[in-house]
Amino acid sequence: MSQRVQSDALKQWKLLCGTIASMTTVDTEETVADRLRRIERGRRDYAFFVSYYFPHYCTNQETGETVPSAKFHIQAANKIYNNKDLRAVFQWPRGHAKSTHMDIMIPMWLKCQKKRELNVMVLVGKSEDSAKTLLGDLQAELQYNKRYINDFGRQFNAGNWQEGQFVTADDCAFFALGRGQSPRGIRYRSKRPDYIVIDDLDDDELCLNESRVRKLADWVKEALFGAFGAIGGRFIMVGNLISKISVLAIIMKIAGVFVSKVNIVDAEGKPSWPEYWKPDRINAMRKFMGYRGFQKEYMNNPITDGAVFRNDWIKWKNPLPLREYAELVLYIDPSFKPTTKNDYKAAKLWGKTKSGELHLLDAFCRQTTIVELVRWLYDLYERIRDLQAVCHFYMEANFIQDIILDEFKREGVNRGYQLPILPDKRKKPDKFQRIEAISPLWERGFVYYNAHKKNDPDMIAGLDQTLAFEKGMSGHDDGPDADEGAIYILQKRSRIDSFEPKIGTCKNSKYLW
Repeated sequence: MSQRVQSDALKQWKLLCGTIASMTTVDTEETVADRLRRIERGRRDYAFFVSYYFPHYCTNQETGETVPSAKFHIQAANKIYNNKDLRAVFQWPRGHAKSTHMDIMIPMWLKCQKKRELNVMVLVGKSEDSAKTLLGDLQAELQYNKRYINDFGRQFNAGNWQEGQFVTADDCAFFALGRGQSPRGIRYRSKRPDYIVIDDLDDDELCLNESRVRKLADWVKEALFGAFGAIGGRFIMVGNLISKISVLAIIMKIAGVFVSKVNIVDAEGKPSWPEYWKPDRINAMRKFMGYRGFQKEYMNNPITDGAVFRNDWIKWKNPLPLREYAELVLYIDPSFKPTTKNDYKAAKLWGKTKSGELHLLDAFCRQTTIVELVRWLYDLYERIRDLQAVCHFYMEANFIQDIILDEFKREGVNRGYQLPILPDKRKKPDKFQRIEAISPLWERGFVYYNAHKKNDPDMIAGLDQTLAFEKGMSGHDDGPDADEGAIYILQKRSRIDSFEPKIGTCKNSKYLW
């Protein structure tokens, strides 16, 4: 760490210490009985422990509101407390207090138990400097948290986070290591590590090199894990899954490793930490970051760009007047759920030119209600009709069910006509195979996107899903699924069905037909 960087880090650390001291004031007039009751509760109730001893982490600095621990924070703390010999990966997204809980609060909770649960802690970061900075946050708490000191006694004794180690007055030792540094021989007096936490070891640069990733994973499994003594200890790795080729991905697949996976929203689309993350904020991030970025950083779903569809295959062109297309098809994938939660509702308008090009003219691709989708479809139908063009609307037959049709009927009553939707009755093969099978159309240059819609959010969302599409993906594929449905029908409607192939000798040709 350069002298200037070291000076800046020290300045930030002193500011943190001041904040901790000012926000952890104690009631000097409380009774001994009240203090003992609080200590007892804090030892058994992690949520209370966090809220009382760490008000500076539990306060929203913008609103001043108290932000309680999430359910998954409490579950993780109890899991760690109840398992002295633990190997665990906590796969949590950004902004979900991974470091705060695993590097600071849980170690301090283990340390203050009647029978102390922590003696030697090793904190591992992606670099030695980052590990020391993380260790500095812990030292600041032990040295300046008045509430913790008031209840559990003087803590800090000697050492310095800038040197990568310190000890407390009751002989707990804390060490910082960067990835790949030798952990061999780490001990304090006769005690070997009993709590090792690896914090955000992976980064984008590392994950580009599979050889480096595997070498580092071996270091974690061998040299670092070997730092435990015969008794073992709590071996914890935290981070979000930024790549399928990552140390986190390797460690979490090892038999016997407990894995806690938390995404910013759950399977129903609800925030996993609703007291802190509000839906409007999540939606704003999703729109700004784009589908792939949001999936990687907040949904533990790293996507390999170009696994099936490549970005350099995407071509843009100004569309023809609608009446000049040989065929127009609008394919609807409304998802089974009528709410805004989780699934995307998708509808794609495709046109086929007389020369055989396929043009994506308009798109609807949103996490929204059926009502919004239905209104958009009616509006689109009226625009097409006003331009005196003809478009065939299709929906998979399985989706034509009461809850969806009711919305179409209701909107139709208001507008004075019913939207003519045809059922796609084909027995569809595997989704991945279907969508992969149309990818050559992009590669060979038959597909064009409406150049007037380059900045349209629905077009972008659908395109992101197309580029993210890969086998076994855990993300959304409603957009490319609607594309496949429309293209299948376009090709079927425009092929010459009346041609009857014959077997025999063709004049002036050596080939058999």
